[in-house]
Amino acid sequence: MKLLHLDASSLGQHSVSRALTAAVVAQITRENTNATVTYRDLTAQPLPHWTPVVDAASEAAKLGDAVMEEFLAADVVVIGAPMYNFSVPSQLKAWIDRIMVAGKTFSYSEKGPQGLVTGKKVIVVSSRGGVYSTGPAAAMDFQESYLRTVFGFIGATDVEFIRAEGVNLSAEHKTNAVAAAHVTIGAVASKVA
Repeated sequence: MKLLHLDASSLGQHSVSRALTAAVVAQITRENTNATVTYRDLTAQPLPHWTPVVDAASEAAKLGDAVMEEFLAADVVVIGAPMYNFSVPSQLKAWIDRIMVAGKTFSYSEKGPQGLVTGKKVIVVSSRGGVYSTGPAAAMDFQESYLRTVFGFIGATDVEFIRAEGVNLSAEHKTNAVAAAHVTIGAVASKVA
């Protein structure tokens, strides 16, 4: 099993999503001793914003190819996606722009778009300062619907979310949210074969 581990939080050691993605990866690799892990820190080594590549031998082209190959080679992708301004961090969006490539991960035909990436499991660890999965703020959650749409579009429909919500409401709420996320990690990781 090949696992791709991505972190996009800018909060370093204070990041809830980074701690939780590490827990997901640790549990999966404990239960799957043959797993190999490729790690990419999208904040420590940010990808530049996407622009058209005119020179296939350029550094930008090589970086885009490397990102695509890591993604395509992975059986399981674990993504740390904190909610920034109701959506995903720009660092994660820059990565997504590298994997949404016609002819590689999706194609168009007279029947419309078709995803070319199948059989891949995506686990998104979402940390949020408020509560957005339910209640009045649910209409402001452009993070989860966006990520489901992106991965569904390319054919990766086995997407699970592990949420730690309300981590900025109070210390107690943060503790409870992280504990609940760990319970979900156990359930999700046990399904990874």
